[in-house]
Amino acid sequence: MKFIILKYLITAAAVVLVSEFAKASDKLGGLVAALPFVTVLTLIWLYIEKQPTTKIANHAYYTFWYVIPTLPMFLLFPYLLPKFGFWPTLLGCIIMTLVIFYIYAIVLKNFGIDLL
Repeated sequence: MKFIILKYLITAAAVVLVSEFAKASDKLGGLVAALPFVTVLTLIWLYIEKQPTTKIANHAYYTFWYVIPTLPMFLLFPYLLPKFGFWPTLLGCIIMTLVIFYIYAIVLKNFGIDLL
């Protein structure tokens, strides 16, 4: 139980760290947010919890493929934000990302990469 609490605290601290950097500097916050903290922590937790190497490797592999369709959101968000406000922009970007992901998954399936 102590390990799970420690795991949550460290993971939450990483998210808080990113938001604090973002408050201090847009560029630094963006750089820190772009670093794969969550993925690296997940790989560490899987390893510490003695998961099979295939599971750890698959996590890294699928993370790569799942990141790609999320990237357009980061270009669209700053464009839409002044026009529509935060919540509508966020909702629109989430919907757009889901649509892009679905199309992307269909295209990749033709190349033998099954994301769904």
